[in-house]
Order: sequence, then C-alpha cells, then structure tokens
Amino acid sequence: VQLQASGGGLVQAGGSLRVSCAASEGTISSLTMAWFRQAPGKEREGVSFLRNYESNTVNADSVKGRFTISRDNAKNTVYLQMNSLQPEDTAVYFCAARKGRVIISALRAIESYHYWGQGTQVTVSS
Repeated sequence: VQLQASGGGLVQAGGSLRVSCAASEGTISSLTMAWFRQAPGKEREGVSFLRNYESNTVNADSVKGRFTISRDNAKNTVYLQMNSLQPEDTAVYFCAARKGRVIISALRAIESYHYWGQGTQVTVSS
C-alpha cells in the first residue's frame, strides 16, 4: 500500500487546514489509519486514529476538539481536518496505515503501522 499525503501549508494561528492521504490500493475502510506528526527536535507522536470498519475516532489530548480524522471510501482517502491551529501544531504530518485492526492500546505506537506516507509540512504562524 502506498500512501500519498498532501494539503499542508502555512496558516495563521486560529486558522484551519485539511490534509489528505490517498491510498494506492486496497479498500481504505479495511485499513486502520492514523495521522502522526513530528516537530523539529521532537519525537513523532500520534495525533488521530481511525480503526478499520469503524466510524469512532481516537484523538490525542493535545488535539481533542480541534482535529478530526475521517475517510472517504469512494476516493480511498483519509483526511485530517485541523481547526483552531496553534503554533505548537507546526510539524511534518504523516499518514500511516495497517491492514486490519489495531487494538486501541496500540494505536499510538509507531510500530503498529506498516505503511507510511511521505509527510506534509504544516506551519502555523503566530
């Protein structure tokens, strides 16, 4: 499975941005999908998660109420809608996938995912 991320950019604090992740093969509903981010000098951290065949999402505390992960099965694409962006959200955002189910306690683990997109830069100015 190849993942192609897009949609990053520069936005002012308080603004919104949506990043996309298109899967090259398979049915995206059968994949557990995730968005991670990595800021300069920091470890990669999980942001939002969507398990296969589910609509309920899991979000990191730092983005709850602001970020929403969703998928469009017809387009085989997952999105991350980011609202109320803050400078601390500045990072390279990566989409990740795994075929099948990931248990909830393992969603945030990088090693749970077998496929990664190339990353897209999101910069929030103050």
